[in-house]
Amino acid sequence: MRALTYHKAHHVSVDTHPDPILQDPDDIILRVTATAICGSDLHLFRGKVPGMEAGDILGHEFMGIVEDVGPGVTKVKRGDRVVVPFTIACGHCFFCEKAMYAACETTNPSRGTIMNKKSIRSGSGMFGYTHLYGGYAGGQAELVRVPRANVGPLVLPAGLADEQVLFLSDILPTGYQAVLNAEVGPGSTVAIFGAGPVGLMAAACARMQGAERIFMIDHHAYRLAFARATYGVETINFDEVDDPAALMIEATDYRGVDASIDAIGFEAKGSLLETTLTNLKLEGASGVALRQAIAATRRGGVISVPGVYAGFIHGFMFGDAFDKGLTFKMGQTHTQRYMPELLQAIQEGKLHPDVIISHRLPLAEAARGYEIFNEKKEDCRKVVLTP
Repeated sequence: MRALTYHKAHHVSVDTHPDPILQDPDDIILRVTATAICGSDLHLFRGKVPGMEAGDILGHEFMGIVEDVGPGVTKVKRGDRVVVPFTIACGHCFFCEKAMYAACETTNPSRGTIMNKKSIRSGSGMFGYTHLYGGYAGGQAELVRVPRANVGPLVLPAGLADEQVLFLSDILPTGYQAVLNAEVGPGSTVAIFGAGPVGLMAAACARMQGAERIFMIDHHAYRLAFARATYGVETINFDEVDDPAALMIEATDYRGVDASIDAIGFEAKGSLLETTLTNLKLEGASGVALRQAIAATRRGGVISVPGVYAGFIHGFMFGDAFDKGLTFKMGQTHTQRYMPELLQAIQEGKLHPDVIISHRLPLAEAARGYEIFNEKKEDCRKVVLTP
């Protein structure tokens, strides 16, 4: 088969790999019909996340047709069209029984191991996302082995195009969980930092939940323009406004927004000091988005963090958060929990996640897709690949 292969930072290519085979009784083999490049994939592409090895297959947003099933598979059959969550969960451990699938205790063989002299306590296994999360081959490929197939894949009804449901694999549930964690409801005011795919999905879900005002902060004018036109958000360009939080406080009777969603994560564009510290690996992440979120959120409000973070953060304003009585909710998405209800919302016309797609490419051009997405060329918002 052909698959998008990681070689080193900023170097990926579509190469030939052995076809995957069934390894465990509850495995399936999926023939991929659509896959996407996620913003989280760019962290890997840039070499910012440890645990990547040359030859790894990338990709954790994918769907397709079930081609083969293990003898223990009961929930899907050959020929079923399914979308696969990016987290791999067993369904029966302590955390899975609490529907906290991203914390599954059994699917990540790297849990509790030592890497680079640090104890690793990663959560569940993930497709195509480093050996810290199990080293599973990803779905930017023609074929992929999907373990724990009785828990993950969601069988899709007829009548929906791949692009309508593909993002159930990650960014739509991630945006939805972020909104639920932010306790968004009718009349809410929300700040969303980052107008990338997850930020856009958060805006869509916040509207669905009844948010009255949504502020969106980013430093790419074309992304802000799209969000404004599509979701009716009030936009702030980080490159033009030094203190977005101050603007939002003034716009909310000097109170602040009810909730902030940090959909940027550890690679937020920070100060020269933060950039230097992270490049020297003295800090693990930029804290600029979190500082702005703390400043913008009203007393007693919520900060929800779907953006990926790693290690220490420079200038985390914990004292301000304490003084304001803020609640923080964060973490990987419990994708399996939300997929059925989000599928229903798509069927009912409440959500249209495919509107964010800007580029459609064959899998053979995946490396170019990474370049376009990484460098924000051609007003790129989201790239979908078809094998």
